[in-house]
Amino acid sequence: MGLLSWWSGRRGASEAGDSQQTKQIVERIVRLSPQLRLASDYEARMAPAVQHTLGYLRGLVAQAPAAREASAAAWATDPYIHAFFATAEDVAPVFSHAEPLRQCFNDHPAAAEVFAVLGMAFNERNILGVAQYGATTRTDVAQTTVNFSDHQVRVCALSEAALREEIILRVVDQLALEGLGAIEADTLRRDSLEHERALLRTRLTILERQGTGVRSLMGGDASRSFAEVARLQAQIDENDRALANLGLKTEALERALEMVCNVLSSPEQHVYVQQKTFLLDRMNVVVKDGDTRAAQEVEFQMVHLPASPHAMRAFSMVRFKRGDLLPARDMLKEAGRLLI
Repeated sequence: MGLLSWWSGRRGASEAGDSQQTKQIVERIVRLSPQLRLASDYEARMAPAVQHTLGYLRGLVAQAPAAREASAAAWATDPYIHAFFATAEDVAPVFSHAEPLRQCFNDHPAAAEVFAVLGMAFNERNILGVAQYGATTRTDVAQTTVNFSDHQVRVCALSEAALREEIILRVVDQLALEGLGAIEADTLRRDSLEHERALLRTRLTILERQGTGVRSLMGGDASRSFAEVARLQAQIDENDRALANLGLKTEALERALEMVCNVLSSPEQHVYVQQKTFLLDRMNVVVKDGDTRAAQEVEFQMVHLPASPHAMRAFSMVRFKRGDLLPARDMLKEAGRLLI
């Protein structure tokens, strides 16, 4: 086989694989909202947006650092695990009490370890701390500390490669939900406008009847009534324009598909990763240039997701050994202790 034929064969196989994955992703999305199947040519219209999202997410996931061992032993040697957890004893409970991780071990009895995404809230604080200056100890030194809380483990796999693929799928789901959320907002907006229009028209009808009934015979404040009618009519006209901008109800499926495609066509607006680099001592205090304290440089990965639009969370891929798994919690016993 010539080089060109070999390359063409590989390229053809790759394109076929990409096409198959795109089709699978489209099917995964429409399972979240089955009515999208009723939109014309939904597969062909979604495919380019899905391919764009997959390419973008693959690039992000490929840049993520390799999985770190999460254990009490690693806390003493790995500056990242040390920064994530306050003490070595805090590591195992986070993973042992994570139901997705326990379920992964249960589903795969032969697995010695499980790979997972550790997500955390990140907090950078300015405080007054203690510092040593020669023989003098000061307690009013301005310092910056970094802290991690709300540790969550929800995505697991049996290998790092499988975990990276699962991350991509989960983010695709979240992007699809973002698009579906826009559809819901569109529907709620339409329902609100239609309800408002009905109320306005009812009020207008009442006012118009007042003007042509008893009040027209007996006099009264006609100018105020006419002004109210004019105001309501203006509101109805504005309401009608807003409804017109939403399109016809018969076009709802087309608009819904378009909203999902719009989100998938611009994933970088909804999902992105930033790095925060610090020189930290063993107490998670930021060490400034010129300071002679022992410190290590760490670069944390911060992700923005549609699920948390107003905050960025730190994340790290980790691997957790079955041997470090703590016994399952007895929820009834814990509930009993709370009632005492």
